[in-house]
Amino acid sequence: MLDLGRLRALHAVAVHGSVNAAAAALGYTPSAVSQQLAKLERETGTVLLERRGRGIALTDAAEDLAGTAKQVLALVEQAEVRLEEQRGTPIGRLSVATFATAVRGLMPGPLAELARAYPELDVRLTELDPHLAVDLVARGELDLAVVHDWENTPLAMPEGLARTDVGVDVADVLLHQDHPLATRTELSPLELIGARWICQPPGSICHDWLIRTLRGGGVEPVLAHQVTEYQSQLALAARGLGVCLLPRLGRGPVPEGVVVRPLVPTPTRRLFAVWRQQATRRPAIAATVAALRAHWADRDTADAPKG
Repeated sequence: MLDLGRLRALHAVAVHGSVNAAAAALGYTPSAVSQQLAKLERETGTVLLERRGRGIALTDAAEDLAGTAKQVLALVEQAEVRLEEQRGTPIGRLSVATFATAVRGLMPGPLAELARAYPELDVRLTELDPHLAVDLVARGELDLAVVHDWENTPLAMPEGLARTDVGVDVADVLLHQDHPLATRTELSPLELIGARWICQPPGSICHDWLIRTLRGGGVEPVLAHQVTEYQSQLALAARGLGVCLLPRLGRGPVPEGVVVRPLVPTPTRRLFAVWRQQATRRPAIAATVAALRAHWADRDTADAPKG
């Protein structure tokens, strides 16, 4: 009889493309995943992995078995949902992913509340980009994701997913207090022509949104510095090296010498939770979504506009 844990490990490698990535997704060590695959090879009498260059790849037989594993795991999930629904209380493991600023600015409160209220619920949080998180939920590798998109940069939703709104986050312009525009009470994109921007690297939702927002206002942005972390962007702004457009959620304390000014029209991003439709009746999903929505209004407001 095939072991479910070993099938799960094989499926994770097929989805994520490597033992290391599969281990990170499953919350195991790479050694543990490799051991599971080695045991599965002995059980099936089949070679599952082969060397390709510096990495490994699944054999044809492994690909076939991984397809079967996907079906088996989907049936197991359905059974788990029914059992949890019958008990009427959140239990078992719930894998959740969200983006960096939501990890800081939103998730601690709901996760702490869920841990207190439902001791049999084991929530595991992973930080992921929204595009990847949505894809992994659709594939069955994650149970739920909290993601975001912008009005001019919508996030594609695969079929079979359910979603609900969590809240709306506002973005502001941050610039050094000695900047010529720092005395204004609000700014428009046209006033920022020629500004040196500090933004996230290409490929991120926030980068794409900044480009579209400014171009939509008739401004071709000058991307002087492209860095991922908001605190790094703020550190550069504090030295007068550019301006940045940052959401309030998870932004953190604004450094001395940096002022916050609204941009008009106001840029906003929508936060929402997504999960597979077949898991909608699962109490753990309902409880987590309820906690997220309840805590949105109570999130840290220390990063609201000031200065």
